[in-house]
Amino acid sequence: MARYTGPVCKLCRREGEKLFLKGTRCFSPKCPFERKRGYPPGEHGWVARFRRRRQSDYAHQLREKQKAKRIYGLLERQMRRFYGKAEQRSGVTGENLLALLERRLDNVVYRMGFADSRAQARQLVTHGHFSVNGRRLKSPSYLVKPGDIISVREASRKRTYFKNRAQEMDDGAVGDWLTLDPQTMSGRMLREPSREDIETVLNEQLIVEYYSR
Repeated sequence: MARYTGPVCKLCRREGEKLFLKGTRCFSPKCPFERKRGYPPGEHGWVARFRRRRQSDYAHQLREKQKAKRIYGLLERQMRRFYGKAEQRSGVTGENLLALLERRLDNVVYRMGFADSRAQARQLVTHGHFSVNGRRLKSPSYLVKPGDIISVREASRKRTYFKNRAQEMDDGAVGDWLTLDPQTMSGRMLREPSREDIETVLNEQLIVEYYSR
């Protein structure tokens, strides 16, 4: 299955809550989730909001897994691979999974404020605008390690986008597990993120239960 390229606001409506997939637009009155009152997409979506069906445990687990995939922009094969890595590590599997997802290069770029959304951060990474420890990387799924330095490449800093971005960035807005220097357009990962550092509203235990079936 190819990556979803349709209207991302439909994904929020399908999950029944904002996933903040379009950055600042999600906070504006133009957000389709607000204009359409959050009812599901489709021809009969407006009718479905009045129906109250009791969901099975499997349905709850599936929806939580789908929500995580959509928030981080993953395909099913990628999600299963991350779950396999989380299962092999010591500690709580659900928290390990979220920590691994947060360590993806596109997510770190987003968390540092170089982009308004993960989709935008993914595009910037694939276009080769970032380097890790001085090495240019184009893989959004690269797992950043503690001590790694993520920076905008010298040639890319001359672009209008990054010049404007440097003026808007706030080093106090990044999490405790990251540092940011807006002057040099670079940051460092200090440590792996803990569950308290991850603001994403997900019930990771339901995801574990889904893959443990």
